[in-house]
Amino acid sequence: MSKSLAMIVGVGDGLSASLARLFHSQGYQLVLAARDIDKIKNLAEATNAISVRCDASRQDDVKNLFSQIDGALRIVVYNPSARQRGPITELDPEMVNNAIQVTAFGAFLVGQAATVKMLAQQPEDGTRGTILFTGASAGVKGFPNSAPFAMGKFAQRGLAQSMARELHPQGIHVAWINIDGGIRNPGRTEPADNPDSMLNPDAIATEYLRIVQQDRSAWSNELVLRPWAENF
Repeated sequence: MSKSLAMIVGVGDGLSASLARLFHSQGYQLVLAARDIDKIKNLAEATNAISVRCDASRQDDVKNLFSQIDGALRIVVYNPSARQRGPITELDPEMVNNAIQVTAFGAFLVGQAATVKMLAQQPEDGTRGTILFTGASAGVKGFPNSAPFAMGKFAQRGLAQSMARELHPQGIHVAWINIDGGIRNPGRTEPADNPDSMLNPDAIATEYLRIVQQDRSAWSNELVLRPWAENF
């Protein structure tokens, strides 16, 4: 019997890498998608993953990504987002469009393709699969000089809410995770005078797995994760 598959879209060396290592340890066959797969070569080798070059904002790339799947797709995580900072009067419309395409439209494309695949497969423990969107506090409140990121994350959150209400009764678990704080990625650590003030990516990954493992009688559709020292 083939392994259950876990797909992570928008893979880098931070949260996505932590998710890949954790899902691999749980016995999933990994499919890792990134615009530059050369940068994730070591991670793919360490987790015995299939790596696929993919710009998630492009329909043909997403179609190709899902054509690589052979087996039961049980987990899909959408991580990509793009920012364009600056005063509203100075923002480049093309760059704003790109940010929304990556953060919101890409989430739609991957969510749609994952749904088609999961609806066609048999449930396991009553669940056809889990689709998780990595959000941010910008999906709850828009910050100054960050309109494109807020636009993308608000849209992404709305997508996840709509999908959850539509798909939960069909056995597909959908959730949006608000990462409300900075992530302690490689090369990015908290200041010495404020230790443990950023989110540990391994700890975030553990919470993603908890969502995947939730009993369907008590599914979450949103989760907020924040370091203990983060100001509200």
